[in-house]
Amino acid sequence: MADFKSFMKENQKKKEHVFYAATKSLCDENGKPLEWEFRQITSDEMDQIQEDNTIEVPIPGKPGMYRQKANAAKINKAMICMSTVVPDLNSAELLDSYGVMTPEELLTEMVNSPGEYTDLVAFVSQLNGFNMQEEVGKAKNS
Repeated sequence: MADFKSFMKENQKKKEHVFYAATKSLCDENGKPLEWEFRQITSDEMDQIQEDNTIEVPIPGKPGMYRQKANAAKINKAMICMSTVVPDLNSAELLDSYGVMTPEELLTEMVNSPGEYTDLVAFVSQLNGFNMQEEVGKAKNS
């Protein structure tokens, strides 16, 4: 059993930023895809993302009763945007360059290949502790 002091904040591992080439369409002068910088978001940030992208919908046949419905696509976009350090998806100059208004719109303009976007969702999900392959395996074995 771990000593109580082992649980103190100063013993918590620092979460390092990681780098990933999100798209092959943005390259440096040598033709190498640019690496983006990502950070792991906090549990509170993820809670806020989920709350912001979940709505209550009426249950058919049950007046006055509602259920929650999460918009997974919006949750993924918001998680990626919040995890992205570089490029700055909130940069007015970058938003103007692509002719969009929000970081989420910018993200899908910059990573506009469906396959690359799916890979980016998987990368950021795994960075933030969601192991999708493990969950798929569990679902298949149940």
